Amino acid sequence: MPKPSPSPKRRGRRLLRFGAACVVLSAVAGYVVVQYVSGGAGDPGCRVVSGSGTGPSYEFTPEQAVNAATITAVGTNRNMPERAVAIALATSLQESGLRNLTHGDRDSLGLFQQRPSQGWGTAKEVSDPAYAANVFYEHLAKVPDYTKLPLTVAAQRVQRSGYPEAYAKHEPDATLLAAALTGTSAAALTCDGRLAAATATGPDAVRAALVRDFGRDALKAAGAEADGGTTSASAAGVAPSAETDGRTVTLPVSKETTAAGRSVEERGWQLAHWAVANASALHIERVSYAGREWTAGNTDSRWRPSGTGAAEAAGAAGAGGGTGSVRIVTGE
Repeated sequence: MPKPSPSPKRRGRRLLRFGAACVVLSAVAGYVVVQYVSGGAGDPGCRVVSGSGTGPSYEFTPEQAVNAATITAVGTNRNMPERAVAIALATSLQESGLRNLTHGDRDSLGLFQQRPSQGWGTAKEVSDPAYAANVFYEHLAKVPDYTKLPLTVAAQRVQRSGYPEAYAKHEPDATLLAAALTGTSAAALTCDGRLAAATATGPDAVRAALVRDFGRDALKAAGAEADGGTTSASAAGVAPSAETDGRTVTLPVSKETTAAGRSVEERGWQLAHWAVANASALHIERVSYAGREWTAGNTDSRWRPSGTGAAEAAGAAGAGGGTGSVRIVTGE
C-alpha cells in the first residue's frame, strides 16, 4: 500500500526548518563577506580622513594599515607619484582586502594576488609585501601615460584581471589613503594603538621595519637616531643619540631626506603616519611631528598639539628648507 503523504502540519514544520536553515546560511555567508572586505577583524582600529577633516573618511584595520604603509613607502622610494600609490592601494584593496593572503585563485598569493606561474616571482617573493609592491610598481611604470588613465584601466593593464571594472569602487578610499600615507594630508591618519602580538619591540624593531619599507639607503640618508643605540644600529649606519632612555627613534627630516618632488613637510608626515600605521604591530606609544602629537590609547586617537613641539614645528615647516624631526616613542 502507498505510504500516506505527510500531513499539512508536518509539511509546515519542514518548511519552517528549511527556511530557518536558509536564514542561518545567509547570515554566515554575509559574515564571511564582511570579514573579507573589512580585513578579517572586529573593530577597524584605524581611520583616515580628508585633508580638511570635514570630507569623507575610511576606516580599516591595523593589519591593513601596515600593508598600506608598506605599499606607499615602496612607491615613494621609487619616486612614483601619488596617483601611482592610489592605483596600487586600490588594486590591493580589490585583490586581497589589503591583506597578505596565503591563498587565492590557483597559485595567486599576497597583497596583489600575484601568480608565481605567471612570472611575478617565487611564492616566497610575492608573499613579501615590499617585494610585491615593488614588482607591481615596476609593471605600472611601463604602462604609457598611466597617470592620465582612469584608475581601473591603469590597474587592469598591470593585473589582467577577469573583472576589469572591479578596481573602480575602491578609488575613493585609495585616494584618501594615498594622500595621508604620502604625507600630502597632514595629521590625517590615526589608529587606536591597541597592542598586537609582536615578535620584536623597541627602537631596533622600529628601525628594522623602516629599513623593510623604505630601504637601508633611505634610512641612512635620514640620519635616524635611536636612544640606547646597539650593534644592529651601527650596522645599519644609524648613530645613537645622547639620550639614554632606550625608547625613542628620532628621524630628522630635511630637503636631503625627501624623495624627488616631495616637500620636507610631506616627507615628515609620511614618516609620522607610517609610524602610527605600525603602532599596534611595533608597540609604538607616541609619535610627534610639526608641533602635533599622536598618543596610543586616546579614545579618539586624534593628533593634538604637542607640548614640546614649538621648535620642532618651526623646523619642519619646510618652506625655508629647515630641518625638523619625527619622534617615535616605543613601549617598554
